Amino acid sequence: MSQKSVSEIYSDLNKLKWNVTFKGIIVGLFAGFIVALYRMGIEYATEKSIDIYRFLKVNPIYIVGWILIIVCIGVFISYLVKVSPDSKGSGIPQVESVLLYGRKMKSFLIIPVRFLAGILSAFFGVSLGREGPSIQIGACGGDIIASKLSKNKLEENYLITAGASAGLSAAFNAPLSGIIFSLEEVHRSFSPNILIAATTAALTADVVSKVIFGLKPVLSYVDVSQFPLTQYFWLIPLGIISGLVGVLVQKLLLGSGRVYAKLPPVFRPIIALLIALPFGLFLPQVLGGGQNLVQLSETAQMSIGVLCLMLVCKMIFTTTSFGSGIPGGIFMPILSMGALLGSLIAQLGFHFGVSPDMVSVFCICTMAGVMAASVKAPITSILLMVEMTGSLVHLLPVASVAFIALLTSDLLKTSPIYEMLLERLIDPILSHTKKKDKVILEMVVELGSEVAGNQIKDIQWPEGLLIVGIRRGDKEFVPNGDFKILQGDYLIILSSEHEYQIINTQINQLCKPTM
Repeated sequence: MSQKSVSEIYSDLNKLKWNVTFKGIIVGLFAGFIVALYRMGIEYATEKSIDIYRFLKVNPIYIVGWILIIVCIGVFISYLVKVSPDSKGSGIPQVESVLLYGRKMKSFLIIPVRFLAGILSAFFGVSLGREGPSIQIGACGGDIIASKLSKNKLEENYLITAGASAGLSAAFNAPLSGIIFSLEEVHRSFSPNILIAATTAALTADVVSKVIFGLKPVLSYVDVSQFPLTQYFWLIPLGIISGLVGVLVQKLLLGSGRVYAKLPPVFRPIIALLIALPFGLFLPQVLGGGQNLVQLSETAQMSIGVLCLMLVCKMIFTTTSFGSGIPGGIFMPILSMGALLGSLIAQLGFHFGVSPDMVSVFCICTMAGVMAASVKAPITSILLMVEMTGSLVHLLPVASVAFIALLTSDLLKTSPIYEMLLERLIDPILSHTKKKDKVILEMVVELGSEVAGNQIKDIQWPEGLLIVGIRRGDKEFVPNGDFKILQGDYLIILSSEHEYQIINTQINQLCKPTM
């Protein structure tokens, strides 16, 4: 490759930095608006579900009619999922499959199906969250903008990641969590350009969300006591227990999917909606994603017995709802289980010197712990709690519990739930549609990877790629075969578009730490 062509590539990469900045703002505006509409619809439907079940409890004669409605809506939801399979479940694995494996999303189909199926199921109070779907809706928004404005595959992936970041930011009013989750879990890379795109989109979406919903985060603990140093020994049991609960949640959620898979697809949503009926009639607190449970847990107004009942029922209800494939996420339900667990441990701790003022601190610690153990996204878990409390005072106890829970999960050899769902989704046979266009990949070299510390000529690279540049800090190099790659380097790779899926997967494996 000539020096001129390499210079042109670097010039394109410099322009890309500013392109993704301005386009990230556009993605944030678009994704933030459509996710805000989705959030409004889900919140309205969930509130109405409580009114519906209250009416049915007083007028049980109408339950038969409600069951008929369940059957009809269940059949319709199964039809929608059949029409748009990528609208099934959380939506996060689908976005990961696009960024990591090069799959295509039918964004113009996914968005309306997500809206229609998600809001319809929310009228029945299913125990599913809006955050996962919001991430996919935001990513679809980024994909739509990218189809109109992006000039290459690399920029397209940046804007999809930006949309995912904007989606979580708008769903939670928590931009930092949106940025980090899209990097830590969705894209799994910390390229400066990805960070720029995710940051501009998340902050812009947060502005849109705050204009519509107000300034407070969705989960807001406004008065949280400091964790006394004399009580820090509680962090160990909090981390271990929340890790065990996170592992149990992961096993139940994945297992329910395998059970439902044995049933005809048309019956799956019907069963999930029917299971929601007794919960709505007799325990309406567990309806919806669980935002109300997080707030209830903080107040410590429920007895130990009621907390145990709520935790078990929320776990079962979420399992049966999610396994059916109804469009909806598990982000908020997992957090609500963590909050219930924290309140339960705190009340048990009253007999061992725990102050009632510590209940809210226990809750935010175990929320981070359960999420870190099941999702394996500890940084996002920690930052979300920071944004909830609006303070860094609790950073150390929250981080300690999150990493102890993560260690507990790792010792039990538990895989991240979204990674397991992604494996179920990916078709092992990759497409080989021939195209002549060239695409640029950018990949960070991580510590402990097969590439780090080796010369380019000593590495078995996939066929069909060319290392055209390496960025190390502020310096950029045009490497030859003797160039030694170090951890933290950014590889700039040129490949043909029809080989993109294979090369992206193989380069990911080369640049990730080896076990």
